[in-house]
Amino acid sequence: MSTVIRQSPAKVNLLLNILRKREDGFHELESVMQPVQLCDRLEAAKATAGITLTCSNAALPVDETNLVHKAAAAFLSAADIKGGIKIHLEKTIPLAAGLGGGSGNAAHTLGALNELFDLPLSSARLQELAAALGSDVPFFLQSQPALAYGRGELIQPLAPFPALRGAHILLIHPGFGISTAWAYQSLSSFPTALHGRGGRAQQLIESLRGSDLAAAGRYFYNSLEAPALPKHPLLALYQGFLSASGAPAVLMSGSGSTTFAITPTRESAERLRERFQSKFGPTAWTAVAAL
Repeated sequence: MSTVIRQSPAKVNLLLNILRKREDGFHELESVMQPVQLCDRLEAAKATAGITLTCSNAALPVDETNLVHKAAAAFLSAADIKGGIKIHLEKTIPLAAGLGGGSGNAAHTLGALNELFDLPLSSARLQELAAALGSDVPFFLQSQPALAYGRGELIQPLAPFPALRGAHILLIHPGFGISTAWAYQSLSSFPTALHGRGGRAQQLIESLRGSDLAAAGRYFYNSLEAPALPKHPLLALYQGFLSASGAPAVLMSGSGSTTFAITPTRESAERLRERFQSKFGPTAWTAVAAL
């Protein structure tokens, strides 16, 4: 095999509940993560030596600071492969959006390279490499919704949620990002958000196992909205408009800045996008995708 092509989907956090700050500096959390069928495209091929990464988005660095580059280097080292790699990334998912684009790209790099070199690493070893790259990366080694816990790197895959059957998502990125490090550091000023009530994840999961999307939407929660929404009131305006327009579930994903609304059908999501653009103009990036 000379080339492997992977679709690298986005994710949203239907719930991100921070429980406490840990002694190691990370935050203990529980999260319910949902794949979104908005995908980047990753193509990997063998090369003579080194790691060459190219990307369709000129704003994304392609050097050693890029998570895909780091994932490729980690894989080559772990598998003791002396040859090189060429990777091209076609980006659709916005950068610094809370949609897991970089984390997903890293995970799918690991999977693609393992396939390219005839599976030298076990699933358990890939999980270890993924967890070392970032808290969200292990989620993308599988394709189901999942409960994430620990610092987010411990993943329990879940069956697809009945409440989301046929549902679609409207994603709105305002054109600016929110630093994940800033969002977590800012939690110290919001003690209720920093010390969330445990059990929210299970509560949401049980509700999503029913058939009532609006009932489940009441349990959507993100601790990081506490610092993000006051700093970026435009996001609060977006959320208020989406909720007032009848969206049964509205939230900011991850550390932001993407706000999303889940609706029962693609048609209702497209209508909501039209109403949003009529209200706020066409400057924000928007997409409608299946869950």
